[in-house]
Amino acid sequence: MPPTAPGVAHDWARDVHDVLRDYGVSQVATVPDAGLTRLLDLICDEQTMRLVTLTSEEEGIGLVSGAWLGGARAALLMQSSGVGNCVNALSLPALCGIPLLMIVTMRGEWGEFNQWQVPMGQGVRPVLAAMGVKIFEVVRPEEAAETTAAAARLAFSGGLQAVVLITQRMLGAKRFDDK
Repeated sequence: MPPTAPGVAHDWARDVHDVLRDYGVSQVATVPDAGLTRLLDLICDEQTMRLVTLTSEEEGIGLVSGAWLGGARAALLMQSSGVGNCVNALSLPALCGIPLLMIVTMRGEWGEFNQWQVPMGQGVRPVLAAMGVKIFEVVRPEEAAETTAAAARLAFSGGLQAVVLITQRMLGAKRFDDK
């Protein structure tokens, strides 16, 4: 991919979308998050992918597992606060060798204004590591494609569980007082 022109923001969402498409992901489960909006829009427009909106993130573990058992590849996208909802369900893909690719937008980090986001934001890495999930982090937009591809390769080639954390520093801290 050519370098981004000066003054033009790198389109990390397009890069991640392209990696998902290239790895044959045909189902994407999500509890939508503002940080994922562009990526979710691209997935909605992609004819080879089906976007499934969940009521709880843990449902996504079942969807991804069912897709794999049915011969399809799927991914789970969520905000970091949803990781806590998935902890018990993460044992299914781990014990059954089902590939799990997650993309998580982080909260509770860089410049967070909402104190309620901090505990789970700080707990995401240790919780996922304790469940055996391999952690990949994106700090700069231009790293998104390579990082997502590395996580997808690990998950789909090895029947492992991997997460791509899109850091709050990269996304920018949310502010609800902005007009």
